[in-house]
Amino acid sequence: MARMHSRKKGKAGSKRPSVKQKISWVRYKPKEIEMLILRLAKEGKTSSQIGMVLRDSYGIPDVKQVIGKRLSGLLAEKDILPKIPEDIMALIRKNIMIRKHMEKNTRDQPAARGLMLTDSKIRRLVKKYKSTGRLAADWNYDPDKIRLLIE
Repeated sequence: MARMHSRKKGKAGSKRPSVKQKISWVRYKPKEIEMLILRLAKEGKTSSQIGMVLRDSYGIPDVKQVIGKRLSGLLAEKDILPKIPEDIMALIRKNIMIRKHMEKNTRDQPAARGLMLTDSKIRRLVKKYKSTGRLAADWNYDPDKIRLLIE
């Protein structure tokens, strides 16, 4: 599949197996994995960081296959999920960094285009999360107010 904001094709990479079967080498029970997830979430790790720790340190390749729920679903069930989704927060941080760069380098046109692209990605994600109910319907993206929220 092609990339969104460039005329390049996608990167090659490994794919997950299409057959969903019980993973035999995982030696943890679902309750133990839930406890690990909750402990890592209370330490302040994001859901992607939790997934990487489970994969790299504990040998759990896919939480959904073992537990039967997605990691974010488990965090939402326990009411630990952050108010603003992680992917929007990452894009907002990137946006803030580009804005700081643009204050010093006002004539940097590639950075100005990158700022426009990240703004559009944020708006698209906000629209998606509002329709799914993950964000409140009255939540709106204002770069100046968001900067104060993050810093």
